[in-house]
Amino acid sequence: MDIICFSMHDFERPAMDRANLNHQHSLAYRRERLYQATAVMAKGFPAVCTFATDSLDAATIATLAAGGTRVILQRAAGYDNIDLDAAERAGIAVMRVPAYAPAAIAEHAVALMLALDRHLCRAYNRVREGNFDLNGLMGFDIFGKTVGIIGTGTIGAELARIMKGFGCTLLGYDVVENPHCQELGLSYTDLRTLLATSDIVSLHCPLTPKTKHLINKEALAVMKHGAMLINTSRGAVVDAVDVIEALKSGELGYFGMDVYEGEGAIFFADRSEAVITDDVFERLTTFPNVVVTGHQAWFTAEALDAIAKTTLDNATAFENGTPDPHNIVSVPVREKTVAS
Repeated sequence: MDIICFSMHDFERPAMDRANLNHQHSLAYRRERLYQATAVMAKGFPAVCTFATDSLDAATIATLAAGGTRVILQRAAGYDNIDLDAAERAGIAVMRVPAYAPAAIAEHAVALMLALDRHLCRAYNRVREGNFDLNGLMGFDIFGKTVGIIGTGTIGAELARIMKGFGCTLLGYDVVENPHCQELGLSYTDLRTLLATSDIVSLHCPLTPKTKHLINKEALAVMKHGAMLINTSRGAVVDAVDVIEALKSGELGYFGMDVYEGEGAIFFADRSEAVITDDVFERLTTFPNVVVTGHQAWFTAEALDAIAKTTLDNATAFENGTPDPHNIVSVPVREKTVAS
């Protein structure tokens, strides 16, 4: 099948090429981000492979449909960048990679915790300058602390496993309770209790209308004074403006973020010689108790191979009419009608 891949980074291509040895699809790589103006490039391609930073709104999807696209292959777990209703109406199926790097993302969340707790960024820069003064570098023992995990799917469960090894008390909040987390000793509770009790709160929930700005002014006010907040889920789960105010007042003691609500205009590119005009993002980078990484929690060699494999498995399964139901996000309206 002919597949055009948008927002393709150089580091992704080797994994895709290796995975394609088992499929022999015709892959066309494009650096351009997919949105309405670039969607015309997909004309004649029945499959479009997309990344989390692509923008598949109704207008973009209409252009894809007009060009003959029949399936969108999202090489990510999240799909909040895709208008699923528009895809259904246009007769385009949407498939994704539901789980590819739970350990990688959970481990990165822990890396952010440790970097914040032990002031590793500041310590590293001091030592490089020959400054071995310990003032301002005092941390705290993670052992014995209470860690609240919001979203206890595969990634949240992996974090629970790691934090159990640190000797932490585990609290969880989710619409569905995960028995694997309960086996680790995690106790489920309501959101308010989790926020008020936890020394560290780590976000691992998907972005939905209900979770957008889940962590806002009200939620931050409930959190234990001086607590740590970690976000490796989706940027819009956190209201960054409210986080800034909580950091300024001292209500929030630490903030580690790998994702940002406006990251589409910033991340996945070298902007070292450009002026970043997002004032909220720039303000966040000025706090000494904030660590920001550029959506790299998932970025391991194992994850790249898993993403490529599942993406091309999805393409072949769609072509053969045998798609994995766990990987389907949206089915065209006409197929729903036939199925009914």
